[in-house]
Amino acid sequence: MISKEILKQVKRIEIKTGRLVSETFAGQYESTFKGRGMEFAEVREYTPGDDIRTIDWNVTARVGKPFIKKFVEERELTVVFLVDFSGSGQFGTAEKFKNEIAVELVSLLALSATKNNDKVGMIGFTDIIEKFITPKKGKKHILRIVREMISFAPKSKGTNIKAALQYLNEVTKRKAVVFLVSDFLDRGFEKDLKITAQKHDLIAIRITDDLEQALPSAGFLEIEDGETGEMAVIDTSDASFVKKFKESRSDELATLKRLFKSAKVDNIDIFTGKPYTKPLINFFRARALRLR
Repeated sequence: MISKEILKQVKRIEIKTGRLVSETFAGQYESTFKGRGMEFAEVREYTPGDDIRTIDWNVTARVGKPFIKKFVEERELTVVFLVDFSGSGQFGTAEKFKNEIAVELVSLLALSATKNNDKVGMIGFTDIIEKFITPKKGKKHILRIVREMISFAPKSKGTNIKAALQYLNEVTKRKAVVFLVSDFLDRGFEKDLKITAQKHDLIAIRITDDLEQALPSAGFLEIEDGETGEMAVIDTSDASFVKKFKESRSDELATLKRLFKSAKVDNIDIFTGKPYTKPLINFFRARALRLR
């Protein structure tokens, strides 16, 4: 039984993201992920009037008479959201937690996809595969994904992006547009990210909070690791400690950016305390220009 509160949240997200789709993102999405041309279907024997530029010379040479390549308009896309449900998502010092931002992002992008008649699916993961929703079409299916994300209670709190990417490649055989939504507080997934980027059109959406990048001067703070549950007390008035923390986070981010670049993975940075519309629009525009 779905609670009234969850239904209210789904409706609120539907209204907010649906308006953004109608006003801005449907066209941006289409110009970015549509118009990929034609795909090969089969060869058939040449008949007078056929375009000689479509002759398949290898088949023609093999059988001794002309054959042409037949193409069909490329089928609709399959879009898969690979979403990190780990414990670190339940953090945010602004209006919303990272996992709440993730729900809105998935809703917005999924509604944009369904406007273009694409199939949409979702894989939720922690350090295990938590949930798999098979790609389907339609707004009703999108709202189911949103509802599942809001109400879902993960079995685990850890993160294993490597296992998630491997699972994606097992269950998604044909090329798909894959949005990997995570804070990327994990290691050891570099090889699998590159493999996935070769098989699919992979876009990384990194959701983070300002406090995860630099500590404020607030004296002693007791903090809890959202994934391990470990507690620690830190002294944010210690300038050397704050500096080392900031440098460490900057180094980790630079390493991640280099990985995305070497794997040819587009990436979008989203912050909990800032509107996500601008970085998304910038991404769509830059990518559309690049694909022209």
